[in-house]
Amino acid sequence: MTITQTIHAKTTVSMTDLRRNPSKILEIAGDLPVAVLNHNKPEAYLLSAKAYEALLDLVDDISLIKIIKARSGGKTVKAKLEDL
Repeated sequence: MTITQTIHAKTTVSMTDLRRNPSKILEIAGDLPVAVLNHNKPEAYLLSAKAYEALLDLVDDISLIKIIKARSGGKTVKAKLEDL
């Protein structure tokens, strides 16, 4: 029985090719993810530092949005800008 897996990247590389020249793989990929395949199945995803940092920023933004939504609808206080 064969189980299929979705690959969440347009670019793939084998473990062997990654070991041979990892910097070239990153250069070719740019800021897009690369699926690292082991026996033709995705084993890991490789991201540039820039792409990883952007992903962390998105995660942080999502957590802040959740906090904002949780706090909205509560008691409000009117204030003048000069009073702040």
